[in-house]
Amino acid sequence: MVNEFLGNPNFNISAQTVSASCPSNIALIKYWGKYESQIPANPSISYTLNHCRTNTALEFVADEKFSVQTFLGGNEEKKFAEKIEKYFKDIEPFLPWILKGRYVIKTENTFPHSSGIASSASGFGAIAKCLMNLDEEFSGKLEKDFTLKKASFLARLGSGSACRSLYGGLVVWGETQEVPGSSDLFAVPYPTDEIHSVFKNFNDWVLLIHEGEKSVSSTVGHGLMKTNPYAERRFQEAHENFFSLREILKTGEISRFIRLVEHEALTLHAMMMMSEPAFILMKTGTLDVIHKIWNFRKETRLNLFFTLDAGANVHLLFPENSDADKIREFIVKELLQHTQNGGVVKDEMRF
Repeated sequence: MVNEFLGNPNFNISAQTVSASCPSNIALIKYWGKYESQIPANPSISYTLNHCRTNTALEFVADEKFSVQTFLGGNEEKKFAEKIEKYFKDIEPFLPWILKGRYVIKTENTFPHSSGIASSASGFGAIAKCLMNLDEEFSGKLEKDFTLKKASFLARLGSGSACRSLYGGLVVWGETQEVPGSSDLFAVPYPTDEIHSVFKNFNDWVLLIHEGEKSVSSTVGHGLMKTNPYAERRFQEAHENFFSLREILKTGEISRFIRLVEHEALTLHAMMMMSEPAFILMKTGTLDVIHKIWNFRKETRLNLFFTLDAGANVHLLFPENSDADKIREFIVKELLQHTQNGGVVKDEMRF
C-alpha cells in the first residue's frame, strides 16, 4: 500500500509560498509503543480539537543546495530545523522534489508551549498539509480524499499522532477490525453516522499542572515499551477496548465511555511506571485533581471526567449540555488551584 504514496518524478519546480493550519488532538484510546517507520503497536482513537492549532507558512525557493530554516513564534529554532531536515530526507521517496530547494518555515501555535496539548501533532500535520500544497503546485492536482490521506501518511512519519490531526471529529489510527478501512499507515475519520449525538458536542479544558519540559520524552517512553513486561497485554487490551467503544459510541452510554477513557489514561501512565527504568510524569497536582473529579462525580452524578497525555497536565472532558455551567463553576472553584500558575486552556470538540 505504501507504493500508492510514491511521488511523481515529473515535476516543474519554482519558488512558492504556501500556508496551512492544523489542529491538535487528544487520544481516548492511547497509542504507546511503536515499531520501525512509526508503525503503531496498537490502534488509537482521538478527538480533534477545534481551537488549539498550529499555523504554518512555508517558503520554498528552488536551489541546488538543500537547507531548512525554522521560526517558532518569530524566534529561530535551529534544533527544530535539523529535525525537519532529517524528516524531509526521510520522505523524499514520496515527494521527489523535496530536497531541491531552500525552505523557510514560520510556525505559530494558538496554545502555550508545554501545555499538555500535542504541538508535534498539530505542527507536523500543518507541515504535511503545506508539503501537499506544494506537491500539487509542482506535480498537478490530486483528488481531495487522496491528498488528505497522503498528508496523514506523511505527518505520521514526522510524529505518529500527527496523522490523526488531518481530520475532524473522532479519528482512528492503526488497523482494527472494528473500523473498516483503518490502517497503520495513515488515520481515517470514524464514521459520524455511528456516533451518538452526546459525543459530538464536548468540551476539553486542559489544566496546566506543570508547564516545564517532561523528565522523559515521548520518544524515549515509546522505546521503553520494547522491554516492558506488560506491553503485549497492553496492546491486546487496546484492541479489546475498541470493541467496547464501538458499541458505546452507537448507544451513547456515557458512563461506560467515562470508565473506558479514564482507564486508558491511567493505563498509559501505568506502562510508564512499569518500564525499565521506571518513570512517573504525573505530579501531586495531577493526583489531587483526579481525586477531586472522582468525588465530584460521585456526589453530583455530573459527567466530568479526565484523560491524560504523556505528561502531568489534565484534560477535563465534559459534554456541552444543561449541566455544563455547573461543571465549569466547579473547575474554576476547586481545580484551578492545583495548576502551576492558574493556567487553563479551554477548547472543545464540535462536529
